[in-house]
Amino acid sequence: MTADEILAAARTELGTPFQHHGRISRKALDCAGLAVLVAQHWYTVAEPAAYGMHPSNGQLRQWIEAQDFLYPVSTPEAGDFMLMRFGVDPQHLAICAGATMIHSYGMVGKVVEHRFNDVWRARVVQSYRFRGMT
Repeated sequence: MTADEILAAARTELGTPFQHHGRISRKALDCAGLAVLVAQHWYTVAEPAAYGMHPSNGQLRQWIEAQDFLYPVSTPEAGDFMLMRFGVDPQHLAICAGATMIHSYGMVGKVVEHRFNDVWRARVVQSYRFRGMT
């Protein structure tokens, strides 16, 4: 798979309404749901354990690091998943699209793509790349 294919899969969900624990394409997604749906194009994906509206105690990090098709990278590039924090614990997932990012963003109520500016870059805790991405 290529970064363009990953981003195309994510972009099919633009405008999908945000719903906590949502996993229904074009109907209801949260940030983990978007990551699951995108990854399922190529891999079998384990669902994250139940998590609160603001995951804590490393729940999302534990889930993403348990996926054997992902590996950590130091700098996000197009097609990479990004684990982000708004407070103390990482609690959000997004997909790097180069100068933009794609994520299901509860604050605006849907899956969006917008600039990946310095404010958002500062929130990145760790980035992950798909094994086999060319």
